[in-house]
Amino acid sequence: MRARDKAAVSALRAALAALDNAEAVPVDEAELRGLALEQSPVGVGVTEAARRELSERGVVDVVRAEAAVRLDVAAQLTAPAHADRATQLRAEAAVLLRFLDGPGTA
Repeated sequence: MRARDKAAVSALRAALAALDNAEAVPVDEAELRGLALEQSPVGVGVTEAARRELSERGVVDVVRAEAAVRLDVAAQLTAPAHADRATQLRAEAAVLLRFLDGPGTA
């Protein structure tokens, strides 16, 4: 990261955001309309929801999906004007796949 590898930074930031989104608890529409204001809970932390914990396999699946999306988009960018973007997307996918293929992964 000290070399300011833009592809790696971009790929890792996007992967962390995707993992954060995958851990979010879905909000039920009925919960949004639930209680009247005077019946709503009061106090510190009462609106906090516990986040889901992804298994190691779940994390690998999310990161692999992020890499696949980048490769798919890069394959669709066939115009010469988009060659730089396609190259960047392939480099980001390579970074993500390198993390998955490294030692200690599922």
